[in-house]
Amino acid sequence: MSEANIGSTDGSGAVSDRARRPTIAASGVQAKGAGLTEPAQFRMVLISFLSAGIGLIAGLIAYLLYSLIGLFTNIVFHHRFVFAFNSARNNHLDAWVIVMPVIGGIIVGFMAKYGSPKIKGHGIPEAMEAVLINRSRIQPRVAILKPISAAIAIGTGGPFGAEGPIIQTGGAVGSLVGQLVHTTASERKVLLACGAAAGMSATFNTPIAGVILAIELLLFEFKSRSFIPLVIASTIATAVHMQLLGTGPMFTVATMDFGIPHALPFYVLLGGICGLAAVGFSKLLYWTEDQFEKLPIDELWWPAIGALGLGIIGYFVPRVLGVGYDTISDILNANLALKLLTVVMLAKAVALIISLGSGTSGGLLAPMFMSSAAMGGAFALAVDRIFPGAHLSAGAFALVAMGAVFGAASRAAFTFIIFAFEITRDYNSVLPLMLVTVIAAGVAMLLMPSGSIMTEKLVRRGLRIHQDYEADMLQQMSVSQTMDPEVPAVPGDMWLVDLADRIARRDPEVSQHQALFIMGGDGKLAGVITRGDAFRALDRDSTQSMTVLEAGTRDVVVTYPDEALHDASAKMLLNNIGRLPVVDRKDPGHVVGYLGRHGIMAARLRRLDEEHVRESGWLRSRWKK
Repeated sequence: MSEANIGSTDGSGAVSDRARRPTIAASGVQAKGAGLTEPAQFRMVLISFLSAGIGLIAGLIAYLLYSLIGLFTNIVFHHRFVFAFNSARNNHLDAWVIVMPVIGGIIVGFMAKYGSPKIKGHGIPEAMEAVLINRSRIQPRVAILKPISAAIAIGTGGPFGAEGPIIQTGGAVGSLVGQLVHTTASERKVLLACGAAAGMSATFNTPIAGVILAIELLLFEFKSRSFIPLVIASTIATAVHMQLLGTGPMFTVATMDFGIPHALPFYVLLGGICGLAAVGFSKLLYWTEDQFEKLPIDELWWPAIGALGLGIIGYFVPRVLGVGYDTISDILNANLALKLLTVVMLAKAVALIISLGSGTSGGLLAPMFMSSAAMGGAFALAVDRIFPGAHLSAGAFALVAMGAVFGAASRAAFTFIIFAFEITRDYNSVLPLMLVTVIAAGVAMLLMPSGSIMTEKLVRRGLRIHQDYEADMLQQMSVSQTMDPEVPAVPGDMWLVDLADRIARRDPEVSQHQALFIMGGDGKLAGVITRGDAFRALDRDSTQSMTVLEAGTRDVVVTYPDEALHDASAKMLLNNIGRLPVVDRKDPGHVVGYLGRHGIMAARLRRLDEEHVRESGWLRSRWKK
């Protein structure tokens, strides 16, 4: 922003089109109304209608992908051409079970190499990257290749879930819709998030968690303009799920005894363990990716190598193959013994780390749910053996751990508190879920302050992800709180040469300001003049008979005492100016102050003061007396 342009719409005195917002001239003020303008309201309605279509499409895509995974699983492991979802663990392939994931890995490797590298991984970081650095634009091929590659990887035994690919695919659909119609980057971000939320909701029948997931991991904001479309998309997608897959939750869970309050100490201990598990899993996953990158072979073959490791594990522990929703249901219903829970916990975690670290395509949620649920169930059973009077419910602890580990690993604790609650639809689960998840999240934040399992990949690429939500001080403070009531003004009939002389003599009333307000004979604001305006006018005026008003700009962008600093600073940025006259809203010619950069920074300084300056406490003050 040039200092020569401070206070006027441009340095030469000419008025640009974009400067014709709230302006004041000799004829008065053209003021902008408060609140949403009609175009903004229309845009919200339009985005909401588009979000409904995205929710419908995402719901259908979720069903198609779910069916496609079932088809590939049946063909590979059961030699049947049917779409009904079937577990991969119930197979009779014997040693061939080692080979099948390798075949899927080779296919995915070729798709990533010659199709799009964006299909690699579990999908959510790629959607975040599109929001952060690509103005929410996702290539059309990703919307096609991601679900197909995921279906192949999972259908040939990959230990992944369908939710990550569906979230990325739904986000791609939303992005494509935003690219088809005329939208801003912010509107396109909302549409992308609508597709992602719809994908999550349509997969697990968890509409609230789908909305919150999009807010916590993609939008990085909580505003009506995004919340309303998100809810619409999530609702439509969930309705599609209910119509095509039934009204029940993804996992059938029996009634649980959460043991409140006697089990609270054990939940606290579980929270610490879940936090350590989240950190350990995240670090191991990215360590494995680093090891694959050191291999002296083309990355095309990496998914096949990871699939070979999966196949070997799957030969001995068939429950690690495929999505494993049936195994998760068994764990939540406490149908597995301690030994088997321990085996599933370790085997699924290792299989997932090797497979996903190799760069194949698949979702992260379901396999982490299985491993962490097994850990929670094993914890409860182990405590019951050590303390027989504890009477802990293995299913309850499995459910709580399932939400806590992924919530901590992803820095989306609120999402997975709600997610686990929506799975059981049992209000009694809320207290332990809240407690364990936030303890786990706290541990993860202490041990991994720089990123999460979702953002670590982006942090390594030099992107800084700010996932905290806080109120904007510029939205909370008004212009009157930081404006300068001392107005730097000169009369309109002053000769320009006299003004130049005062500036040259360093007259403190004019020399310390880059812009001066021009007052008419009636004491009303008539214009503004910058130093640049004055010197350029002097160069043109050979007779030196020009007045300040003739040299200055008569159309002036203004602000009002009751206007938010956010809106005032937006006027500065959009019009490329550094100061605004503050005028009375009822009498627009009456100047009551001016707002400059210092006034804007004062709001930020106030927030820093609130964050970092410690005040003397009441107890300390009393002690000193």
